[in-house]
Amino acid sequence: MSRFKGIKTIVVGSGIFGSVIAERIASVANERVVVIEKREHIGGNCYSRIDPETGIEVHAYGSHIFHTSSTKVWQYITQFTAFNSYRHKVLARHNNQIFFMPINLKTINDFYGLDLSSTDARQFIADEAKKEQIGVPKNLEEKAVSSIGRPLYEAFVKGYTVKQWGKNPTELPASIINRLPVHFNYDSWYFDDPYQGIPLNGYEEVFKRLLKNPNIEVMLNTDFFEIKDSFDDDALIIYSGPIDRFFDYKYGVLGWRTLTFEKQVHQLQDFQGTSVVNYSDEKFPFTRIHEFKHFHPERSGVFKSDKTVTFTEYSHLAGQNQDPYYPVNTTQDREMFTLYSEEAEKCKNVVFGGRLGGYKYLNMDQVIGMALETFEKLREKQWKS
Repeated sequence: MSRFKGIKTIVVGSGIFGSVIAERIASVANERVVVIEKREHIGGNCYSRIDPETGIEVHAYGSHIFHTSSTKVWQYITQFTAFNSYRHKVLARHNNQIFFMPINLKTINDFYGLDLSSTDARQFIADEAKKEQIGVPKNLEEKAVSSIGRPLYEAFVKGYTVKQWGKNPTELPASIINRLPVHFNYDSWYFDDPYQGIPLNGYEEVFKRLLKNPNIEVMLNTDFFEIKDSFDDDALIIYSGPIDRFFDYKYGVLGWRTLTFEKQVHQLQDFQGTSVVNYSDEKFPFTRIHEFKHFHPERSGVFKSDKTVTFTEYSHLAGQNQDPYYPVNTTQDREMFTLYSEEAEKCKNVVFGGRLGGYKYLNMDQVIGMALETFEKLREKQWKS
């Protein structure tokens, strides 16, 4: 007899979507849940761990800064962790000079060698944006140029985009950058959400708390597709992996980007003076460098130590055997995803969600919101008392 006999809910993936919905099912619906995770750890791409050489908490798959404007999401996640007071700042290196990102008044003045007031800078950028007389932007390049003008686009957007997406910006949809934030003051914060921070005890501890309910069983190092025939026919599958993989790529492989990281330990107290520096110029093959100790200034012993660890980030097209991070979402991809969505609608006992299951570029808080909403819909159908 299968060890899964009688288990009615299977969650595939222990990232944010899978962990949040598993917690709700176990805690609110009081149902048993098996969480299937192919990696050796919980947490998906949000996983963080202590680097054994330096004692610094590193984000294993790139920097993850929690931020949200949703009180509902904040009230939910703070049941499982407290957050520090970290506020994210990003710097960009271009032509051997450092600039603030998003673009602010200092960025504009430093880049153009001007001394504009806030009002004058606003008019200056509006005039730059009008020069090419773009009506309705048809692609990412036109959207950016019509927002900030060509010089700033060429300096800070074009090269970075080519490296990040592996495509010329003219090939990418304008929707990738719904808006390019520009601050016409000296505000240098990257996010303006009212709720922000890094979990005080790291992301791994958050996921441990989400999944600690005795109704939840977590299976690590387990490929769902190798055991999927072991579940009862009427079991509910909540799937947060790549949607094209679920259907064995019958319509083709969706465009996904993946990331690799080059770790370095430096015998220095501080390597770059901030947590993230973008490298805008195409002459650098990488997109950015992360320095993780800056996320936890409250850990004074580690923060003041004479060692620091950095990850240099490289972006690549994901193959079938590589973990996808985010969708490329070209016109061809969207057409293919429509076919997969139609297949998903036919699956009576399967729910797709998360960034990979929904083929959407989502922030952490958006995934939490999606998981909470999905649970409430399922609760009405599956576990209504």
